[in-house]
Amino acid sequence: MRAGFPIALSGMTIGLLGGSFDPAHEGHCHITREALKRFGLDRVWWLISPGNPLKAAGPAPLAQRLLQARALMRHPRVVVTDIEARLGTRYTAATLARLQAIYPGVRFVWLMGADNLAQFHRWDRWEWIMRHVPIGVLARPGVGLAARLSRAARIYAAARVSAVEARALGQLVPPAWCLADVPLKKQSSSAIRARGGWRQGGLSAPHADEGLIGFPRGYLSQ
Repeated sequence: MRAGFPIALSGMTIGLLGGSFDPAHEGHCHITREALKRFGLDRVWWLISPGNPLKAAGPAPLAQRLLQARALMRHPRVVVTDIEARLGTRYTAATLARLQAIYPGVRFVWLMGADNLAQFHRWDRWEWIMRHVPIGVLARPGVGLAARLSRAARIYAAARVSAVEARALGQLVPPAWCLADVPLKKQSSSAIRARGGWRQGGLSAPHADEGLIGFPRGYLSQ
């Protein structure tokens, strides 16, 4: 295994949760724990991105975000990683292709919020992603309907699986996706930044207090 990369054995099912985590907060931890339970995952890896290619203003330094996320997400089955920086990839499809090559026999499941499903058709090579990994979608307030009516959901309606089937989501042959409604926590990275407690020296403790839940956003094609 490459130095600096997490360990995964053939036959394991790994959920991948990507985003800037700027900063990570309890909402991210909450949906991670829900994904572990609902999708039958052995592990979840947080893919903390170097930066979103569509955002002019970059996030806090990667080292700072990694340190804060690792202090917050203390779970034996969750690994906080900088894989995308190590791979040099900017888009989800490229990251997934590299991971599948590096980890033969490991089953990956892409995790995202329902707001991302609503605009998934704008992602770089989004149909490649749909055809190459199962996808677990976690619903948040006010976007469930938009996700269900999205272009991706309509095109791949026949590939949607029930909550019961999703307990073995990683073992299904893609395309396969599930939209799971989860109990929600009020939290968001943008609200934390707006209060001025992140960029100006970081959070005062390894937790985020209140706000609206914010699902990490995937990279969109330009």
